[in-house]
Amino acid sequence: MSQNIRDFVPSTCELLAFGEPTHQEPAFPLLRNALFAQLVELGFRSIALESDRVAALTVDDYVRNGIGSLDEVMRTGFSHFGDLAANRELVAWIRDYNANRPPAEHVAFYGFDAPLDNTSAPSPRRYLEFARDYLHLETEIADLAGDDERWHRDAAILDPAMSPGDTEEARRLQALADDLLNTLYARAPELIPATSEAEWRRAAVHLTAARGLLRYHRQSARRVDETTRISGLLATRDVLMTENIRDIRDIEAQRGPTLLYGHNVHLQRNLSTMSMAGMTLRWYGPGAVLSSLFGDRFTFLAGSLGPSPSGLADNEPAEAGLRDRSVPWGLFPAAGLTATPTGPTSDPSYFPLDQETIDGADAILHIAESGALVAGDA
Repeated sequence: MSQNIRDFVPSTCELLAFGEPTHQEPAFPLLRNALFAQLVELGFRSIALESDRVAALTVDDYVRNGIGSLDEVMRTGFSHFGDLAANRELVAWIRDYNANRPPAEHVAFYGFDAPLDNTSAPSPRRYLEFARDYLHLETEIADLAGDDERWHRDAAILDPAMSPGDTEEARRLQALADDLLNTLYARAPELIPATSEAEWRRAAVHLTAARGLLRYHRQSARRVDETTRISGLLATRDVLMTENIRDIRDIEAQRGPTLLYGHNVHLQRNLSTMSMAGMTLRWYGPGAVLSSLFGDRFTFLAGSLGPSPSGLADNEPAEAGLRDRSVPWGLFPAAGLTATPTGPTSDPSYFPLDQETIDGADAILHIAESGALVAGDA
């Protein structure tokens, strides 16, 4: 057992994925912050959270250029968990770190998620309009997209008959998005000197989001059995995450490795599974895909939770091999660890570690006593 992240970062690592078994346990992002400070000392220059990539551009503007205020970016820069104290502390820390350093040494902040939830996704309109305006085109988009609410309402995802994803308008919007992206790249030699590489990439991020939303809505409209349809939605979202992460690494490749932080179900190497409404859903997440593409440049730390005062978990039997009563948390090599099945918990987003996830992990970060964890413990 170790509490030093350096012991688990091989020299080949470009992507260090740190998963949490639930989004509801505040000890995990608290530890993430402390570990990321250590990783920055090792040369990491970026962090990417499971949050909307477009929204996160606002956070990166703040931490690297001081644009806006901390309150503002916490309100607008996160699609998930902007009100989490640990996320606020992370953003403030990165801003302080960057304040007196040259741009080449700045730590960058990203989101790697698409601008959607599993059960709702907005209209692609505003993302397409952003790119259109950057390109100084006069293409009419609002009339073609129609009312934003018909895209954003939950029924558009939950009921294929209510989805606009397979309409003629959606197909025309998809073609328009492709045309705008083609124009963006075709004119890059003139656009980047006239604006900046950062502004060009910002337009590309918006177009990526628009095209991803159209793919997600198209999947929601499929007239297939519900298990296949919902599994396809989960897979589509995770493919969008994967594409975002690969683009982030393209940007950051020359500056240093990236820390990914999100749910284990997205970052694990093995097949992801979820039980919902009597269905067993299966798909491959970004961790599985990226591990295949990056090989030994990808490292996965799986988060594990012992007894929790919040009642989220009661896993003393399952995690007994990980628990060191002298410390509230620790990092353990995954090799040789054995999972024991656990009972249901109060949190449907809590996924106790199973053997497949352990076998696919490089290490396990186990929080044995989350209630006792304070910043100094990290």
